[in-house]
Order: sequence, then structure tokens, then C-alpha cells
Amino acid sequence: MTVSYTLKVAEARFGGFSGLLLRWRGSIYKLLYKEFLLFGALYAVLSITYRLLLTQEQRYVYAQVARYCNRSADLIPLSFVLGFYVTLVVNRWWSQYTSIPLPDQLMCVISASVHGVDQRGRLLRRTLIRYANLASVLVLRSVSTRVLKRFPTMEHVVDAGFMSQEERKKFESLKSDFNKYWVPCVWFTNLAAQARRDGRIRDDIALCLLLEELNKYRAKCSMLFHYDWISIPLVYTQVVTIAVYSFFALSLVGRQFVEPEAGAAKPQKLLKPGQEPAPALGDPDMYVPLTTLLQFFFYAGWLKVGQLLGPLSRGEEDPCNLLVAQVSLLSVDEMYQNLPPAEKDQYWDEDQPQPPYTVATAAESLRPSFLGSTFNLRMSDDPEQSLQVEASPGSGRPAPAAQTPLLGRFLGVGAPSPAISLRNFGRVRGTPRPPHLLRFRAEEGGDPEAAARIEEESAESGDEALEP
Repeated sequence: MTVSYTLKVAEARFGGFSGLLLRWRGSIYKLLYKEFLLFGALYAVLSITYRLLLTQEQRYVYAQVARYCNRSADLIPLSFVLGFYVTLVVNRWWSQYTSIPLPDQLMCVISASVHGVDQRGRLLRRTLIRYANLASVLVLRSVSTRVLKRFPTMEHVVDAGFMSQEERKKFESLKSDFNKYWVPCVWFTNLAAQARRDGRIRDDIALCLLLEELNKYRAKCSMLFHYDWISIPLVYTQVVTIAVYSFFALSLVGRQFVEPEAGAAKPQKLLKPGQEPAPALGDPDMYVPLTTLLQFFFYAGWLKVGQLLGPLSRGEEDPCNLLVAQVSLLSVDEMYQNLPPAEKDQYWDEDQPQPPYTVATAAESLRPSFLGSTFNLRMSDDPEQSLQVEASPGSGRPAPAAQTPLLGRFLGVGAPSPAISLRNFGRVRGTPRPPHLLRFRAEEGGDPEAAARIEEESAESGDEALEP
């Protein structure tokens, strides 16, 4: 199911996603066309039976059954059950993909930690990464059908170069009732310890880093195996499947176009005296139930998405089949100490290097750099709003109340913010305290007598403002 279509929708152009509807490989049409044809055939058989083979009395009974099935189908909470199940499956699917063991980090640590350009050093590096690849092959053979078909027996693994004949004998001599994908990891640790004793790994820190990367690699192999072992509870899968099948079984009968119910009247706004109600008008007699077929396509397709048990299941492409490669051997062997000469780059003498643009991307250079969302914020022009206020916790004087410009238009210029204290509404409404008095510590040098004098002047000005 891993079919890439990112390039097709890379740009938000007109009809970008519409072009995906015409793809067959990996599409919902390829997964669903058999069930869709079966549902359409069964619906056609019931429709022909109702129209041509039943008597009038039998049609009446069938119409009652159809209405009952239509009402009963609406009682199944299909959207809730199916939506929750698909969300669980998709999250599990992505978690399995992130658990696929990739040798990238491990091969870089091996190339940097295991030294030696001679035959012995090369043998150690290639053997270490081969053991890691062997562990991934063994675990992928257990969970991926494509990898198992590529390596059906251990002899195929030996022929592919992941294991020697002597290693195969030792591997098969170990008697265990469990999967033995971890055996190459143990060989890896023993060989790494031997390389440390021989001086190929120069210090214990490098050995510790190498073993840490191996443990991460082995943990992913283990997690992949456990995902295959512990599935979504079968009860939940059965509940969802039964809910979907029951809904469409009822829809096969209940969504038939039957005659309207006898005695039903067409709703009228107001009937005149002596006027009889008009007969009920049923749904238009359509031979093809378009909305029911669309509903089947949506819900059955949703259930098909829920059957994606993981990226390792059989599908159009199996990523595990592509991961079994010899790229890691190239990184630890031919690329070891094979470096290009270090030389000055072309921006060596430039303080502000600017890589060139092509004609198609030249407009990008005209855009200013992003400096922050508040960089172009327009501040208030009132200079009093920009004054700095100092509050000393040790002076015993409370901090000045914050000013609210919007409320100041209604409550006065110096109206304090209600977010500070509700007691501020009962205070002086007269002339506000001048902002320069708030800076008494800076202007008076922090003198207590000056502070008391400022408080008395503020109190007297407030009393004068309250006098009529």
C-alpha cells in the first residue's frame, strides 16, 4: 500500500487532487471493485425480484420489511465504530514503519570507531555491519511476506552473503523455541569487545557509543517483531466487520425503491373545509441507488483502510524488500578514510555569503527576513505609555497600578486596570498622580523623607479633587 504520489500534489494547482482519482495502482478501486460489484449484483437481484416476480400482496409485505430494515440500519453507530478503529490502525501502521531498523546511524559509528586500513580492520568493519544486516533480515523474514519469498530458507540467506556456512552451523546449533534474530547482535557485541582489546577501537567511550547504537538497532528489530506478534484485539476487529456487513445487509433490503406506505398523506400547510389530503409522494423510482452505492464505497473503503495491518503486509510495494541492500557495506569499507581533500570554499573571504539564485527563484531574494511577529507592531504615540516605572519590594510601598488606555477614555485618564485590583474603583477619580512622582527613588536618591513628602502631596491633591 506504500505508493508514493507526493510529486503529483506538490503544488496547490487546480485539479491537483482530482488527478489522483484516475490512478489504479494502489487505489481504492483496485481494493474494492470485487465487493462493489457483488453488492451491486445483489441489489439488482432483489430489485428485479420485487418489480417482476412478486404479487401485489407480496410487494406490500416486502415494502414493510424494507422500511423496517431502513430504520434499523440507522441505529448502527457505524461512523463512530469505524472511525475509531481506522484511527487506531493508521497510528499503529505509522508506528510500525518508524520501527523498521535502518543501519544508517550504526554504519556511521562503525566507520568512525573501528580503525585500520589493513585487511584486519576492513574485515572487522564489514563483519560488524553484516551482523547487523543479518539481524534485520532474520526479523524481516518473520514479519514480511516479500522478504520471506526472497529468502525462503536459511540457505538462501547464506547464498545472498548475509551469513557464512560456519555461522549458519553455529546459528542452527543454538536450540531455542523463540525467534533467534538476536543471535547476530550477540556476535556483534563479542566482536566489538575483541576489537577493543586489539586496539582497533581506541577507547571505551567509542565502544560504549558503538554498543548504544547497536542496542537502538536491536530494539527496533524487537519492536517490529512484537508488533507482528501482538495484534489489535480480535474482538474489536470482529465488531467493526460485523457492524459494516450488517449495515449493508440491511441496506440491500431497506434501500430498495418501494411503493409509498398506504394511508400516508402528503403534508399540507392548511386544508380547506371538505378538502381531502393528497396522497403521499414516495421517493423517485430510481433503478440505480446512487447515494447507497456511494455510501457503500465510502464505508467499505474505510474498512479496507482499517485492514492495513502494517507497512509489512502484502501490497503494491514492500519497503522492507528495498531495505535489504549492501549500502551499509559500502559505507564501512570503500568509504573508510576515503575523504576528499579539505580546501577553502568559495565564500572564504566573504562576511555575508549569498549563494546565487536561478531565474525561477530570484524573487525569493527580495523578500525580507523574518524578524518576529511583533517586529512591525505599531506602538502607542503617547509618551506617558513608554515611561519606565520602578517598584521596590523592600520599601513597603505597593507597585503602581497598570494603566488601561481603553478604560481611561471612560473612567478618566489615569483609570487603573481592573485586572490589578477591584479596590481601585473606589479610589480617587481626580487628577491622576503625575508619572514623574513615580520615579521618586531615582530622583530623590531613595530618601525615606522625600518619599513621605511625595505621599502627602499626592493625598492632598486627591482630597482637593474630591471637594465640590
